Amino acid sequence: MRKKEGRRIKSDIPMNAVAPFIMPNRTGAANTFSTSINIAKCEELLRQKKSEGMKGIGMIHIFMAAYVRVLAELPGINRFIRGQRVYARNNIEICMAIKKELKLNAPETVLKITPTPHDTLDTIYQLLHDAILLNKEEGDQNSMDTAARILVSFPGVFLKFVVWLLKSLDYFGLLPRFLTKLSPFHGSLFITNMGSLGMPPIFHHLYDFGNLPIFLAMGAKRTECRMTEDGEIEKRRMLDFTIVCDERICDGHYYATALKKFKRLLENPEKLLTPPEAIVEDIK
Repeated sequence: MRKKEGRRIKSDIPMNAVAPFIMPNRTGAANTFSTSINIAKCEELLRQKKSEGMKGIGMIHIFMAAYVRVLAELPGINRFIRGQRVYARNNIEICMAIKKELKLNAPETVLKITPTPHDTLDTIYQLLHDAILLNKEEGDQNSMDTAARILVSFPGVFLKFVVWLLKSLDYFGLLPRFLTKLSPFHGSLFITNMGSLGMPPIFHHLYDFGNLPIFLAMGAKRTECRMTEDGEIEKRRMLDFTIVCDERICDGHYYATALKKFKRLLENPEKLLTPPEAIVEDIK
């Protein structure tokens, strides 16, 4: 893994370079998007993979694999803003919140995996599987939880100063890399599966601390009935998801192209079983 999170982009169009100064906060630069996908092929593929021994594989793995595949061809959605400048991220970091146990008052933690653009659905499954196992081995708190526990032990006034200091260091790119590796606020994507709770997807805000540019929420699977052109009723298996994204990292056409490709991959997940034909590098 490279030491630095990213490199500054200097060849972008002037308007994109000015946008972070016009919209200095990530929450003020957030655009929202929602859509639905037909998951018939996904469910068929998941049944196949479970029969091959991939216990626990689900839609979350397909979503992660599809996102990584989009990055292989459209790396611009893996950029981030730091110090009101646009940076191209050097790697892929996906964050996901999980419950230690499926109980109301059970503690929640965040896992972070670092796939590569070459990864397939099988390798994404293994990465997440290993991360969950490691989290269980670490007991009631992982490295992120330990860091948070240390911070919350400070007196309120001092904690406020520490957070201000961390934000200042982050603004100037001086935050130590070991902290950004632990931080759930630094990464390429934060994904949450509301479907595991039987809920529709929410529009989750972006954080003004850190540099996460995209938050994706998945909803519960559902059955939809619609009338075909022949006048017959057709049942379709559907899933809703939402995306909240930082509009400053790339233009609308680029985002639209990425989102359309993302949706095509989700509805044709067999393409995620083989590595991409080529990897595209972001602009300089």
